Amino acid sequence: MRHVLGVLGVLAAAVLLAVSAAMNWRFGYSLGKTELDGVIYGSASAAADCFKALVPFFFFAAIRNRMWSQAAASAVVWVVVLAYSLTSALGHAALNRLDTTGQRAAHAQSYQDLRADLKRAEEQMSWIPQHRPASAVQAEIDSMKMQKVWNWSNNCTVIKGNQSRDFCQKLQGLASELASADQAIVLGKRIDDVKSKLANANANGTHGSNTQADPQAAVLAHLAAFVGLGKIDIQDMQTALTIFVALLLEVGSGFGLYVAFSTWRLHDREAPSAPRLEPAIATIAAPAVVRVAQRAAPATAAVAIANDNRNVPVQKLVAPETDVERFYKERIETTDGSSLTATALYEDYIAWCEDHEKEPLALPTFGRDFSELGVQKAKIAGRVRYIGVALKSGHVSDDEKRPTVTEPVNAAQAA
Repeated sequence: MRHVLGVLGVLAAAVLLAVSAAMNWRFGYSLGKTELDGVIYGSASAAADCFKALVPFFFFAAIRNRMWSQAAASAVVWVVVLAYSLTSALGHAALNRLDTTGQRAAHAQSYQDLRADLKRAEEQMSWIPQHRPASAVQAEIDSMKMQKVWNWSNNCTVIKGNQSRDFCQKLQGLASELASADQAIVLGKRIDDVKSKLANANANGTHGSNTQADPQAAVLAHLAAFVGLGKIDIQDMQTALTIFVALLLEVGSGFGLYVAFSTWRLHDREAPSAPRLEPAIATIAAPAVVRVAQRAAPATAAVAIANDNRNVPVQKLVAPETDVERFYKERIETTDGSSLTATALYEDYIAWCEDHEKEPLALPTFGRDFSELGVQKAKIAGRVRYIGVALKSGHVSDDEKRPTVTEPVNAAQAA
């Protein structure tokens, strides 16, 4: 499960980094006067944005290794690249928001105009008198023009008698009906065209009920007023949203990879457990215990034990693999009557780690691992001391050079 979360986190951080790098590329490319200059500036901007995501690894690694100059340099570089990337992100976000809000406002206004045009066309359609289809009216007019009265009246320009008057009046009424039918056809086509445009506008997400150019900023401004934050102008809310989007990209791309890789604990060193030593080997690492046992045993028994091959350890020591074992092998020697304080031992271990460019363990962890090597530990005079060991380097204080007294020695044993 930990690896799955780590992979998902790395993928999400990589997407944010890719988006931020693309924004920096566009910003840098716009700075060039020529095509080559644009490519140069764009490449430098994208590289700086990618380096921004790697600086946290360098910065905290320098702090762990106590390389303060490198940590300070990493901090300066990170501030510079972050500021540059933030400016490009702000510019890109602001430009896109302005373009989007402008297009949305234009679409909303166009939608309102179409609705008004449709309403006017429908009202004009309602004003047209009742009429028959234009084809039927035109057919009747053509049939009337075939009559003799049409010729007698000289195309209804000379009215003589009641017959020609009635004929021309009827023909005039048919002409009016034909004009109404033609006007209805034109308005019908106009209404159909407007309705088609409105349908396309609805399909594209433009609705006449939403007249706000930036609905998100408007809703957040109303919400701020509702929760008691006061009246916030929509333009101020748009600026805040632009800053928020830029910060999202920069913080996500700057620290996303570092946070995602934390699940794998890249800087932890899981050293194998120290090998368990047999009792005969343990006597070498703890001479004080052996010394007490030899004093209590008879001399003949000691000779018998020394000549008994069954007590010789069959197993061989495994070569040191952990840093603590290597430190023990290179810097520690077993010396009867000697002892080391835990503080002096740990300080020498820190110096050994610095010489070998290794990350030292914490004092409690080091003490536990060192004790597992079989070294006896005791608290003497209020200080924790390791019995029977000394530093090969010889850089110990006078207090460390004094022999450790584990028990009183009588005159017979001294002899």
